[in-house]
Amino acid sequence: MELIYPAGIIILGCVALLLFLQWKNLSRPPCIRGWIPWFGAGFEIGKAPLEFIEKARIKYGPIFTVFAVGKRMTFVTEEEGINVFLKSKEVNFKLAVQSPIYHTASIPNNVFFTMHEKLHTMMKGKLGTSNVYRLTGQLTEELHEQLENLGLHGTMDLSNLVRHLLYPVTVNVLFKKGLFPTNAKKISEFRQHFQVYDEGFEHGSQMPECLLRNWSKSKTWLLALLEKNMPDIKACKSAKDHSMTVVQAMMNIIEMEKNEQNQPNYGLLLLWAALSNAVPVTFWTIAFVLSHPNIYRTIMEDISSVFGAAGKDKIKVSEDDLKKLLLIKWCVLESIRLRAPGIIARKVVKPVKILNYTVPSGDLLVLSPFWLHRNAKHFPEPESFKPERWEKADLEKHAFLDYFMAFGRGRYQCPGRWFALLEIQICVILIFYYYDCSLLDPLPKHSPLHLVGVQQPEGQCRIEFKRRK
Repeated sequence: MELIYPAGIIILGCVALLLFLQWKNLSRPPCIRGWIPWFGAGFEIGKAPLEFIEKARIKYGPIFTVFAVGKRMTFVTEEEGINVFLKSKEVNFKLAVQSPIYHTASIPNNVFFTMHEKLHTMMKGKLGTSNVYRLTGQLTEELHEQLENLGLHGTMDLSNLVRHLLYPVTVNVLFKKGLFPTNAKKISEFRQHFQVYDEGFEHGSQMPECLLRNWSKSKTWLLALLEKNMPDIKACKSAKDHSMTVVQAMMNIIEMEKNEQNQPNYGLLLLWAALSNAVPVTFWTIAFVLSHPNIYRTIMEDISSVFGAAGKDKIKVSEDDLKKLLLIKWCVLESIRLRAPGIIARKVVKPVKILNYTVPSGDLLVLSPFWLHRNAKHFPEPESFKPERWEKADLEKHAFLDYFMAFGRGRYQCPGRWFALLEIQICVILIFYYYDCSLLDPLPKHSPLHLVGVQQPEGQCRIEFKRRK
């Protein structure tokens, strides 16, 4: 009897603990675990992540958790969860991105936490609405130079045409004039390595480099290129006003913090951020516009009213000109809405309550701009390309439509968003002004495999262009 009593206490204690753990799990959102330890639902979500997210929302409701590759990702899809994602002090942006940044740019965690606030503040200033339009003239000149290389007429895959224009323009403006190679062989080498790095970025952000041989090789090549050119990048000043480029300002801050060895790594991060989204957004904007003849016709009328007969003169685009061509900006924003990133994430640092659930610390709280932008409650006729919906946005005050999340929200919105919008608008204006364009293929679908950044086209889309006379 003396042994039975303690044994009973232990059994009751175990039962109580089990019941407590079950109750605790009941208070958490429904969880999709898969059947493979650690990998969890990784295979299932990896097949078609965007479709997986939507099917899970329909099956489990507005909040659900996915366990995959050792991580718990809790998705929120309706207002209450979105408000927690945007406003709660218990979720953290920096903790969510530190690991992907380490994997893709080899920036140590301690360096990232030291530098992030300073660099983000600098970029918000240099690329903010009060300063970014100073780059209008330089962007126009650089695009003119690249357009001259296109020739009088031709047929190209639209993605390649946009890369042909924006790769050198972006590098020459943000880094330094002349950094982008001019030799045909070196240009091809740069494009090949950046494309491999960009297309593998999503896997590279999560998996060991040793499993991604080609991606790792391209990453190393790009880092070596930036390291080799770092002295010239830091020394070069604007010929007009001796002002610093964005990269030079970034390198100054990194040097002041005595982290010079990480300058090429931050250069790589900026290079990817500047090119990876601007190229597909420009692609989709041109493709959507050319697929809607009435919109294309109206844009050409607007361009002619501002610059005169299309293709006649070498034009300069000003801030005032852009304000008169609002339809183009609406088209860019509508293209971003339809092809927005698959997910953005925050790290839960203390348990947060959403609806009747408690999301535990350690989870990634995840929101899908791609699916949020397809919520008919916020965006009527969500699958339709309707640039006129942006008339309701207060773009004069630099405000987007409610529930538009492509650039994130709050303190850590993408600091380069205004530069990207400016560059894309000018690129679209000049292409349509100088060339009569038509698509030779149907509008492609977006890739179902993409989660990070703007959705890539799934297939080829050729464009025929002919210089206007």
